[in-house]
Amino acid sequence: MAQITERIRKNGEKSYLVRIRLKGKPQVIATFNRLTDARIWVSTTETEIRDGRYSSVIEARKHTIGDLVERYIKDVCPRKRKNGHDYSMQLNWWKKQIGNELLSDLTPAMISEQRDLLSKTVSFRRKTEMSNATVNRYMAALSTAISTAIREWGWMEDNLMRKVSKLKEPRGRIRYLSDDEREQLLTVCRESHNKDLYTAVILALSTGGRRIEVWNLSWKNVDFQNGFITFLETKNDEPRSVPLAGHAFELMMERSKVPRIDTDLVFPSPKNPQNHFDFRRPFLIALKAAKIEDFRWHDLRHCAASYLVMAGVDMRTVGEILGHKTMQMTQRYSHLSPEHLKDAVTKMNLKIFG
Repeated sequence: MAQITERIRKNGEKSYLVRIRLKGKPQVIATFNRLTDARIWVSTTETEIRDGRYSSVIEARKHTIGDLVERYIKDVCPRKRKNGHDYSMQLNWWKKQIGNELLSDLTPAMISEQRDLLSKTVSFRRKTEMSNATVNRYMAALSTAISTAIREWGWMEDNLMRKVSKLKEPRGRIRYLSDDEREQLLTVCRESHNKDLYTAVILALSTGGRRIEVWNLSWKNVDFQNGFITFLETKNDEPRSVPLAGHAFELMMERSKVPRIDTDLVFPSPKNPQNHFDFRRPFLIALKAAKIEDFRWHDLRHCAASYLVMAGVDMRTVGEILGHKTMQMTQRYSHLSPEHLKDAVTKMNLKIFG
């Protein structure tokens, strides 16, 4: 129960000392200048104590957004090998904008205001406004940090990011090479001054591996006997085995005949054999020579997916090869294979009408 005691200060003004004692809970004390404020606080605080939320509410009043960002970058980001740097950059933006705000004062309106401001920010590199997808990544970084503060630090009670709408993102990009574009690109890659470019591109087209998966591939993860490649450092942190067959198998077998003793990487950097080679520059040169526009290395993965679908491979198998977490990601390519819909309607007509 709560006890409110009126007191008179030396200057003659009144104050109200509030004590809340609940069985099995530590006593809570606060002082207010107005009786109304004291009664409101009693009502709110008693409910928080009974629900077991009071400690996190108190912590939220002690720490700022800046405190949250600093601790997350110091304690958590170093454990995020793939996106720790991006999280640090994104969270520091929030710190710069609202770092002085207490966690207890954070509101959906405050977050949405910053979201809209961020969407109008001009990117330093591209000289264009930030895309909706990029804005959503900034919001996701803050949401992840808040979730950690709730689960592990007891600093907050609820993640207000769930109440803020994300910006609508365009449908995932699907750019794949036509037969003529593919032949032209491969011809240029084969003639490139970089002797590894052709093999790396063929490997990406054949396996659907992501850029870092292909570039950072090790020989120990190439199984010639069974015809498989295992990608260990994947986006989902789940190892994925992909068949190695056809021309890609032949190129890799030929390359393996001249082993390196200073590295196990298939495509090592000439400057430091312990690091993978960066194919961005030779690939851009090849694209320019082949007169192919609006194409990136990651689009080789889209090519692999598109070719698989157009070859009649079922969606579930395509998803397994690419390492998709959900079928929704694979369904982006379904429009490339209308034949399965045609077959379904044909079977239905045969069954009903004979």
